[in-house]
Amino acid sequence: MNLSTRTTVAIRDALAGRTRGSMLLFTGPAVIASIAYMDPGNFATNIQAGARYGYALLWVVLAANLIAMLFQALSAKLGIATGSNLAEFCRDEFPRPVVWFMWVASEIAAMATDLAEFLGGAIGLALLLGMPLIWGMAVTAVVTYAILLFERSGFRTMELIIGALVTLIGACYVVELFIAPVDWGGAAAGMTGFQIPDAFALTIAVGIVGATVMPHALYLHSGLTQHRAGPVDTEQKRKLVNYSNREVIVALAIAGLVNMAMVIMAAAAFHLGHSDVAEIETAYHTLTPLLGVAAAAVFLVSLIASGVSSSVVGTMAGQMIMQGFIGFRIPIWLRRLVTMVPAFIVIAMGVDATQALVISQVILSLVLPIPMIALVIATGRRDVMGEFRNSRLTQAIAILGTLLVLSLNGVLLAQTFGIPIPGLA
Repeated sequence: MNLSTRTTVAIRDALAGRTRGSMLLFTGPAVIASIAYMDPGNFATNIQAGARYGYALLWVVLAANLIAMLFQALSAKLGIATGSNLAEFCRDEFPRPVVWFMWVASEIAAMATDLAEFLGGAIGLALLLGMPLIWGMAVTAVVTYAILLFERSGFRTMELIIGALVTLIGACYVVELFIAPVDWGGAAAGMTGFQIPDAFALTIAVGIVGATVMPHALYLHSGLTQHRAGPVDTEQKRKLVNYSNREVIVALAIAGLVNMAMVIMAAAAFHLGHSDVAEIETAYHTLTPLLGVAAAAVFLVSLIASGVSSSVVGTMAGQMIMQGFIGFRIPIWLRRLVTMVPAFIVIAMGVDATQALVISQVILSLVLPIPMIALVIATGRRDVMGEFRNSRLTQAIAILGTLLVLSLNGVLLAQTFGIPIPGLA
């Protein structure tokens, strides 16, 4: 038996009470989903947030992470309780025109995701090795495809690879916080300040939400829990949901701390005297004289690890979305090609890389309500979820989270079309 098969057998034995299962045995799906919350789009939005507004937008990161925890838990629960992923539920339950619209919107989100991931990995490699950005993207594509080949060995190998990269990214930002001169009092105030300083801060805030609560991660998580263990009765499903909820809290708490560390590092390093830092390349070059070569090198390592790992996860999600919505699966190399071509086109056109990253996160935020609404509908129905249907409190909080994202998007669109928003200059 390979590693994945042994893991499945061990999980089934633990669920049946034949052995005492450890939390590590059930850890994997939320870890993979969590990488979507630490992708290069987060680097772009968080650097701009910290450099321009200091610690003021930390509360947005915290709120977005709490929303992410809830919706990732709902996504995982859907896969465990029904044996279907979110895209399959939409295909089976919604009218055909709605399904096609959702699929197209999800593909657009996948392309925006790939844009962020490719650019992040490419920027990191370009700065590290001195190569042109377009070649950095090519190297990122090759490395990503090489890692995706390990998926043939089963789910456990991929979980371990992504877990190692998550650990690397987290370790890098622990190091950064020890190097940067952080005002912890200011950081604490920023987490409870609930302020949007100006109109551009709103764009950054929406980008943070889009970069944190990722649409493709909501689809992916339901599929990752779908066939991993094969619970045979309600009691086993209940145990799996409990383990899943704990994993979601831990994995996304780590991802949230990494995101906060990004903002805190940018605020500490750039806000006073370098608040105009808006690009990842500028951040790297500015870090070297401010905090030293070590800080800049650690920053690059985390960026490259983020770009490669999130690109892998994005491809996995894209394949699941396509198969779930339209029942069609394409070779992994073609899936990789379809979503990465727009990224190459954007760079070939000479678009500023970091600005493209921020815009891609805003696109993700605009698409985000679609899977959020679908999840609220699916997990709130007794005929779908049975006893695992959301409680009234959970359903109310999920609806409020969705309305918050819709409201942010509405304000952003109003701002885009020149409609004045009271309190925003």
